[in-house]
Amino acid sequence: MFGLGEKNIGIDLGTANTIVYVDGKGIVLREPSVVAKGTKDGEIIAVGEEARAMIGRTPGSIQAVRPMKDGVIADYDTTVAMMKYFIEKALGHTSGKPYVMVCVPTGITAVEKRAVIDATRVAGARDAYVIEEPFAAAIGAGLPVMDPTGSMVVDIGGGTTDVATISLGGIVSSRSVRMAGDKLNDSIIGYVRQKYNLLIGERTAEQLKWDIGSASAEAAKELSPVAIRGRDLVSGLPTTVEVTGSDVNSAIAESVEEIIETVKETLEETSPEIAADVIDHGIVLTGGGALLKNLSEVIAEETQVPVTIANDPLDCVAVGTGESLKNINVIKKK
Repeated sequence: MFGLGEKNIGIDLGTANTIVYVDGKGIVLREPSVVAKGTKDGEIIAVGEEARAMIGRTPGSIQAVRPMKDGVIADYDTTVAMMKYFIEKALGHTSGKPYVMVCVPTGITAVEKRAVIDATRVAGARDAYVIEEPFAAAIGAGLPVMDPTGSMVVDIGGGTTDVATISLGGIVSSRSVRMAGDKLNDSIIGYVRQKYNLLIGERTAEQLKWDIGSASAEAAKELSPVAIRGRDLVSGLPTTVEVTGSDVNSAIAESVEEIIETVKETLEETSPEIAADVIDHGIVLTGGGALLKNLSEVIAEETQVPVTIANDPLDCVAVGTGESLKNINVIKKK
């Protein structure tokens, strides 16, 4: 096992955001997984927060892209450039290459996993390893993953929702669906377009989700309407409309139902002993999607199992990925 030092880093390489954990320092970087590059020469112009501000506002010569899609690499070269930038920014000017642990969704193919490892090495890692997202999330949430007791985690990220039961240092049953934060945003864009003939951008949809999005139809009725701006599809002119909590709930209801079904299916595949442990300890929600209003209550009602939201749900995967570096020998054997 290599010596532990601050050159070992864990990366939560998400579809929407990338979070970097440096051993001995904790989380040092949290930025959107966005890259702005020249359309003609492919030159990288901006990465992270600066690039995200350009989405929907770029001239023809610049393109703001998200190189990760549904939790896997969609644009290899751009992902390498983005990771290189994040690794260098996280470590500063220290010499030497770091060992890097990167999280991946459960159920990705061997080719997709290899692409992540290769991209991380090209980006400047001495060596790279991968860990499955729900396992990293469970570690970050402080669950007893190495004990002979069952734990269940639901990690709702930007591109995928990963559900897993974990016991004795491994995943017992798991499911991964490409239904998460991005799909909720797309559903809101589609609903507003259909109901109000208004075209809104991704950032506006995401803001609506956080401001008045609720997984509960009843709770959504209590939320105050929000005024949003977009382009009227009839006149083509900029206009403002008021959107209600019930609108957003109707928009995301189908997606939320799919997440709940995935949780139920994973529970159905679980052995009676682990199912009993899960009923005792409850289901833990992690990832940005865990912050959707009333989601924990709706899942608890549908599954008849207690549901809690992890402390700092956004950071659980990154912390777990970084912490897992301390057990790298175990990870290597997997």
